[in-house]
Amino acid sequence: MSRFTLPVKIGLSFGFAGLLLTIVGIARGQAPLAPLNIAIALLIGGGVWFVVAWAVASAAVDVEKDLSE
Repeated sequence: MSRFTLPVKIGLSFGFAGLLLTIVGIARGQAPLAPLNIAIALLIGGGVWFVVAWAVASAAVDVEKDLSE
């Protein structure tokens, strides 16, 4: 994982947390147990958390670079 940038590492960690929370929700019966519904729930749960965390981390890194210049 050393070749990934900091925002990607942060996005992956939050995406993984989103996947875990989605799996807990599925196990508790919050989503219909159809395979397509589960796949979409996992994609949305992990994907949205990844994208939002990556975007915030990227903005923070860019601001820090601008401030240091």
